[in-house]
Amino acid sequence: MFFYFSKIFWFFIQPLNLAIFLLLAGLLAAMIGRRRLAVTGCVLAFLILALSAWTSLGAMMLNPLEERFARPKLPEKVDGIVVLGGGFEGSINLVRGGYELNSSGDRMVEAAILARRFPTAKVIVSGDTGELFPDGEGDAATAPRLFTALGVTADRLILENKSRNTYENAVFSKELVTPKPGETWLLVTSAFHMPRAKALFDKAGFATVPWPVDYRTSGREGIGLFRDNPADSLQATTVAIREWIGLIAYWLSGRIDRPFPGG
Repeated sequence: MFFYFSKIFWFFIQPLNLAIFLLLAGLLAAMIGRRRLAVTGCVLAFLILALSAWTSLGAMMLNPLEERFARPKLPEKVDGIVVLGGGFEGSINLVRGGYELNSSGDRMVEAAILARRFPTAKVIVSGDTGELFPDGEGDAATAPRLFTALGVTADRLILENKSRNTYENAVFSKELVTPKPGETWLLVTSAFHMPRAKALFDKAGFATVPWPVDYRTSGREGIGLFRDNPADSLQATTVAIREWIGLIAYWLSGRIDRPFPGG
């Protein structure tokens, strides 16, 4: 139920969709003569789009998340690597049979680099599509094609293909490998996603060393207008809002112990 509710809630609350719904509400209000309500809806929609696309709001919301876990010194011995899904273009790969990457594709590339550096380490690729209505190939299904192309043999891969969110990533990954005391496992995911991911793996009893990748900010953006192109700024705001809402939701549901987990 948590999965379905979160997907439906996010559909309505993400900035672009919310602005569209507010514009629609304003249009309907204007059609029935509710001028004040119509103006309110249009103004709110404009503010959401302007702040999301024209300002550095998204970057400023993302940066604290990305700074929460610094990348540590690489351990001398690594027993395994857990890479969380979300890095592939599932609908394209399902049709074309390739391994097209999206904006979070750094997760997969970095995991392959680490696998080459530690040739005895196992690699867990955790994640299905994570969509409410799946229309593509899950990341765990695509990953073997990319990893073998990059020189990581298929016998080293452990494919966790049932999880739909980060909570399930942690629980199902632990069930697959049953990590032993003293083992060192690297957790590879986007830097902005690391606080939630690390807290969930800790809660599941799967000890990991955070290895953040896929940084979206430099930390020097500051408050300003037109610091990036509007499409990227809108995406940054959307990702940041989703991650902060995710942290609060997981905390309120008892799945993590703190609303802003840290090292």
